[in-house]
Amino acid sequence: MAKSVLASPTEDFPRWYQDVIAKAELADNGPVRGTMVIRPYGYSLWERMQAEVDRRIKDAGAENAYFPLFIPESFLAKEAEHVEGFSPELAVVTHGGGKELDEPVVVRPTSETIINAFFSKWVDSYRDLPLLVNQWANVVRWEMRPRVFLRTTEFLWQEGHTAHATRVDAKAYTLQILRDVYEDFMTEVLAIPVLPGLKTAAERFPGAINSYTVEAMMGDGKALQMGTSHELGQNFSQMFDITFLDDTGERRHVWQTSWGVSTRMVGGLIMAHGDERGLRVPPRLAPIQAVVLLIRDEDGAGDVARALVADLEAAGVRARLDDRDTSFGRRATDWELKGVPVRIEVGPRDLASGEVTLVRRDRAEKSQVGTEGVVAMVPGLLEEIQAALLNEALTRRDAATVDAAGPADAVDAAAEGFVRIGWSQCGPEGEAAMAAEGVTVRCLQRADGSLPDEVDEEGLVAICARAY
Repeated sequence: MAKSVLASPTEDFPRWYQDVIAKAELADNGPVRGTMVIRPYGYSLWERMQAEVDRRIKDAGAENAYFPLFIPESFLAKEAEHVEGFSPELAVVTHGGGKELDEPVVVRPTSETIINAFFSKWVDSYRDLPLLVNQWANVVRWEMRPRVFLRTTEFLWQEGHTAHATRVDAKAYTLQILRDVYEDFMTEVLAIPVLPGLKTAAERFPGAINSYTVEAMMGDGKALQMGTSHELGQNFSQMFDITFLDDTGERRHVWQTSWGVSTRMVGGLIMAHGDERGLRVPPRLAPIQAVVLLIRDEDGAGDVARALVADLEAAGVRARLDDRDTSFGRRATDWELKGVPVRIEVGPRDLASGEVTLVRRDRAEKSQVGTEGVVAMVPGLLEEIQAALLNEALTRRDAATVDAAGPADAVDAAAEGFVRIGWSQCGPEGEAAMAAEGVTVRCLQRADGSLPDEVDEEGLVAICARAY
C-alpha cells in the first residue's frame, strides 16, 4: 500500500532512509546546515527511548542534573587529548551582547570538562563517593557530512559522568552501564541485537583509557555505534584536581567514567527494522501500540471503535482512534509508514458479521477477529511481534557475519556485513589499512564473545564493518 511512496531499501537504502523519515513524519532538515527539526511523532519515539533509558540509569544509582551549554574555552584546553579529539567539531562563540568576549566559550560538544570542574568542588572525602550524575541535554558538533538522526550538528542525548574511589569500582560501573542499561534497553525494548565490545586505541574516546561500545547491524549490513561507555581513568581528575581523603587520611585522585546514547538511536530503529512500507516499531517502544481505524461511521461502527480504544487502554495497551475525515487507504498507509504494531479496522460491513479486521504490521498479515475477543488478543500479539522483530534482526546479523583470514579479506567481505578477524592477524597496522578502504574495527571481543579488559589481551577477535 505504502510501497509506491518509498524508494526500495534493497535498491537505494540511503534514499529509502530519507523517504521513511519524511513520509512517516519523523523529522525535517533545519534551516542551518546539519540541524534537524524533530516532528511530534519522531519526538514521541525519542521520549519513549528517553524514559526507558532514564529508568535504567536511575536503577544503576545515577541522578539527573543539568550543566551549562556554554563552556569556557580554557576548560577544554586543560585536557590536551580531549580538546584535540574534538577541535574539528567545535562551535566557538567569540562575541555576545554586541561585544567581544574576554574569553571565547565553546558550545557544549560533551560535558566532561565543565562537569569535572564542579566535581572538584563537590568531592572531598571517600564518603562523597561514588558520585553518579547524568544529564539529558543537547550538544553541538560541527558535522561535515550530516544525515538526519545519524550525524547532525546539534543532537539530543544523555551523558553520564561518575567519580569513584578505585579503578575497580569505576571499571565495574563502566560495564554495568554498558550491559545493564544500554545492551538491555536495546535488546529488550528496541529489539535490536547489539554486540558489546572494547574499542581499539584508534577508536577510543579522547581522554579515556578504555572505551566500550554496543554495535548493531543495520538492514544494509553496515554497522551503527548505538552507545558507548568510557573508562576515563584519572586523566580528568588530575587535570581538574578532583581528589578525596580516603579512609586512612591519604588524599587521592578519583577514578572516572562517562557514557552516552543519543537520538542516533532513532536512526538505528529505522534502519534495523524498517521495510519497503516504512517504519516498524517494536511494541515495547511504540508510542501507539494499536490504532483503531474507523472505516465509516455507520451502523454503530463509531461506537464500537471508541469502545475498543477504551477497552484496549484499560488492558494497558497504548491505543489511538483514527476517525479522520480522509480516505481509508490514505489513513492505513499513514499508519503503516509510522510502523504502529497493530491496526484494528472497524467498518459496518465486518460488524454485520460480528468481526473486525486485525492487521499485524511486522508481517502485513490480516485476519478477521470477533469483536468480543479482539481486545484480549492484543497484549499477547504485541509480545509476539516484539520477539519476532528481535529474532528477525538477530537472524539477519548472524547470516551476514563471516570470518576472514586477514585485513585484505576483511575489506572484501565487509561489503556484505560484519567480519570477524583475529586481532593478532590485524593489529593497528591492519586496522589503518582497512580504514583507508572504508572498513573500521567496530570493537574487540574475546573469542567467546565476552568483554576484554584491555586492548593488548591475547586471543581477541576484531569485529569489522563498514559503518555509519
